[in-house]
Amino acid sequence: MACEFQVFGGDVPQEELNAYLVRARETFGREPNRMALRLDGDFVDIDYTFGQRPFERIRRITGYLVGTLDRFNNAKRSEEHDRVKHRVQAS
Repeated sequence: MACEFQVFGGDVPQEELNAYLVRARETFGREPNRMALRLDGDFVDIDYTFGQRPFERIRRITGYLVGTLDRFNNAKRSEEHDRVKHRVQAS
C-alpha cells in the first residue's frame, strides 16, 4: 500500500518525504496510510494515519497467554493436545 502525502504551508522534496516515511516505519513498525505535513518555517508537524490492525485472539492455555501455538515446543504442544476441556452445565 502506498502512503498518501498531504503537505500544507509549502513544498517538500520527494527525498525528504521518503525520509519521513522511513522514519515512520522505523518508529511505528508499520507504514502509515496517510501523512499530513504542516510546515512552519524550519519545523515540520507530522500527523500519521494508520489502517486498522487485524484483531488477534488471545487465550490462556496451560497457564500461558498465547495467540497461536506455533511458538510452543513439542512437550507444551502435547500438553495442550491432552488437556481436558470442561463444560458448564446449564441449570
